[in-house]
Amino acid sequence: MPHSRRLLLGLGLTTLVAGRAVAAEDPRMAERSIGSPTAPVTVTEWFSLTCPHCAAFHRDAMPRIRTEVIAPGKARLVYRDFPLDQLALTAAMVARALPGERYEAFVGALFASQDRWAFNRSVNPIEELAKMAALAGMSRDNYNATIADAALKTALLKGQEEADKTYHVDSTPTFIFNGPGAKNRREAGGRSPDDFAKLVAAAAAAG
Repeated sequence: MPHSRRLLLGLGLTTLVAGRAVAAEDPRMAERSIGSPTAPVTVTEWFSLTCPHCAAFHRDAMPRIRTEVIAPGKARLVYRDFPLDQLALTAAMVARALPGERYEAFVGALFASQDRWAFNRSVNPIEELAKMAALAGMSRDNYNATIADAALKTALLKGQEEADKTYHVDSTPTFIFNGPGAKNRREAGGRSPDDFAKLVAAAAAAG
């Protein structure tokens, strides 16, 4: 069952937009993806870093999907942020601020340790994020500047709003499949490796 909360859609978005505009060329908002750009199918995953279902998908299904679907060139996976709460938004900002080549590993580490930094009531989650960012090579000064960056926050919230309007994304994880046999096929909720592979095969099949 997908994780669904609508806390951030519209959360201060008007105020944020009134602040610094996000330049279209901001490298932090460049596409983050894995797989061949010439793969016949593109799968876009909308996820929240505090979503247990997203974490389970990345922990349990992604290793096989990477080996059996992504590596052979059957599909590429595009990561898109859909933060469900303020903590997820902060984590997404930190991930986006890292160099592109460190993004996927950092997201994977956040999902793998989600219980420790997101749901452990005995720790300060912002401090736990800072520790993980440091391990990924981000200085504390850069971390502090990143989580206070209104422009980056605006960009992520606008992306979430666009996902809701364009693809009716309202829960995580949500996958959008595009290929010769599919146009914006929406599938909500985690998927097993076998189910994911079937959806990719269907999207790759010419109509």
